[in-house]
Amino acid sequence: MAAPMTAAAETLNFNVGVLGHIDSGKTSLARALSTTASTAAFDKNPQSRQRGITLDLGFSSFSVSPPEHLSRFGCRRLQVTLVDCPGHASLIRTIIGGAQIIDLMMLVIDVTKGMQTQSAECLVIGQIACNKMVVVLNKVDLLPENKRQAAIERMTKKMQKTLENTKFHGCPIISVAAKPGGPEAPESETAQGISELIELLKSQAYLPHRDPSGPFLMAVDHCFSIKGQGTVMTGTILSGSVSLNDNVEIPALKVSKKVKSMQMFHQPVNSAIQGDRLGICVTQFDPKLLERGLVCTPDSLHTIHAAIISVTKIPYFKGPLHTKAKFHITLGHETVMGKVMFFSVPPPHLKQEEPADHFDFEKDYLYQDSYTTKDSEADKADGPQGNIPKQQWALLEFEKPVACPKLCLVIGSKLDTDIHSNTCRLAFHGVLLEGAEDKNYSETYLPKLKVFKMKHKEGQVERVNDDYSIIGRSLFKKETNIQLFVGLKVTLSTGEEGSIEGSFGQSGKFKVRIPSGVKPETKQLLGGSSKKKTKASKGDTESAKEEESGADSQPVFISLAFRRYVFDTQKKMIQS
Repeated sequence: MAAPMTAAAETLNFNVGVLGHIDSGKTSLARALSTTASTAAFDKNPQSRQRGITLDLGFSSFSVSPPEHLSRFGCRRLQVTLVDCPGHASLIRTIIGGAQIIDLMMLVIDVTKGMQTQSAECLVIGQIACNKMVVVLNKVDLLPENKRQAAIERMTKKMQKTLENTKFHGCPIISVAAKPGGPEAPESETAQGISELIELLKSQAYLPHRDPSGPFLMAVDHCFSIKGQGTVMTGTILSGSVSLNDNVEIPALKVSKKVKSMQMFHQPVNSAIQGDRLGICVTQFDPKLLERGLVCTPDSLHTIHAAIISVTKIPYFKGPLHTKAKFHITLGHETVMGKVMFFSVPPPHLKQEEPADHFDFEKDYLYQDSYTTKDSEADKADGPQGNIPKQQWALLEFEKPVACPKLCLVIGSKLDTDIHSNTCRLAFHGVLLEGAEDKNYSETYLPKLKVFKMKHKEGQVERVNDDYSIIGRSLFKKETNIQLFVGLKVTLSTGEEGSIEGSFGQSGKFKVRIPSGVKPETKQLLGGSSKKKTKASKGDTESAKEEESGADSQPVFISLAFRRYVFDTQKKMIQS
């Protein structure tokens, strides 16, 4: 349960993410709801104003008296901070950056169009990063008045069906007209349904879990200078707390600055904690160097070149997730290209519970060619196996280093997919468990990761050498150094077990010692086939072929299985 509020925190800051498809009217809705516009609010970005869309996380807020269930905790004011997330497809990385600080998601749907590609993607992000949602059907003024109510009811039913199998099933759905008459209409046009929406947001507000402990980390979304004061960085605190005169670091620039003053929505404050929306003033810092990014406790953020994450595929993503494929990886507030390698614990431990917050380097892991799903198992020749691991991981190797906190949310997507194609571009999500800070991580870090591939080779018995050995072929190429395989165990298809003793001749043949002796029935099978061959060789080649494929000449196979660790520099072959 959340702790009661102190006098300093009598105003509860509650972050509501306004998400939805481009042109669903998110910014108009935020404007209609808001009274106090924060610095980055309402499409201040010149590029955004030109294009008429939100390019960055805009913030604005309004303050209301708290509902009964919050005033019990000593809350005197409820400040709702609206995070207006962009709906423009190429800006999905910004939404992911903002999703981590959102307490409630407000999904805005254009009532005349319903769910669209980006609304679906926002829903996916919400499922990963958020626990509560309200759906707002906007632009109801565009529906003909005589059919309005019926159309709203139809769309409400449709939305309920869409949300049925998500964690948001049964969430409230409300209809509004944030900007009656559309963007060109005069400001005098009154928005409809807004006071009902404010009441709904109040009823849905809760005391979010805010943890002031741990290192301070703030996502900065705007940076500007005030003459005679210094440079102000505004943003939302992702973790920890900050006080006046603390030193903070801008990791991207490797500089530290002292906090001179702080404000929360134009009110001076001495300290702030996780979830708070804050402006920090520092001196002697050029705002042009940091438009957005992270600010933190000095030395608390690590710049990593590779990472190990726990990973879950996003079910709406079509197609398999292959090892060695490249994805756009969003973590912290950055998006970089990265290559993935999937792995899991080997059978029989597939169903074992694994810790969610740390990774065990002592264990052995099984390399996967792709992320395993029910479908990928069913596609295998022998049908579904129930072999789906309870937990899968991925090694991510970034094209450029990234600064991010441990245990942060990670999302992999294919942002180069055509934005007009009706497909979900978000492929997988996970939590960052380990990061490699060393630039030469492939030599210093990766050998610690014990991921192995199972190797299977199959050859054939050429003939019996004596009661305790056979001569084999077709297991190695002519040029293979058989000496490397001496001592490895092999199994015959007739059940005998033996070990490779060395090469036999020059053509890739080899000798296998069978300590328990070659079974009489194996000799018979092999004897049968060799007799047939010699008998047939007196005749023409055609009859030889026929004889060789006769019922008695069953080949005896030799199988060799071993594991090879992906990052073992010596490429050793290990048999359990």
